[in-house]
Amino acid sequence: MDLDLVGKSVNGIGTDVIEIERIQQALERTPNFVNRIYTVAEQQYCDGLAERYAVRFAAKEAVLKALGLGLGGADFKEIEVTRQTSGQPGLLLTGRALVCAEKNAVEGWLISLSHSDTIAQAFVASLGL
Repeated sequence: MDLDLVGKSVNGIGTDVIEIERIQQALERTPNFVNRIYTVAEQQYCDGLAERYAVRFAAKEAVLKALGLGLGGADFKEIEVTRQTSGQPGLLLTGRALVCAEKNAVEGWLISLSHSDTIAQAFVASLGL
């Protein structure tokens, strides 16, 4: 993706770090966890891998922070972490998350995801004019 940042400003930033083991435990103990938190497309991409779920969970929390919302400010499924053909992550917002982004004049996102064997981390910045 060719990113044109000329004339854009950062409206908000958010970051989150989570232990992959916490997500692994949620996957094992809470049958409905995946369906409550992740979209069908995310579930298909994650294919049961805790590190993929963990980094997307971190991204969803980082988006809430960038929007100035707390937990509960939007449903986690309203924030979908997408994957472009290049492998670069992106975001697709719906519902209350989208309404809040529009209200805050968000025109795009910068997103970075990373994980080790034990930790998943996400950083997002919302962009506007």
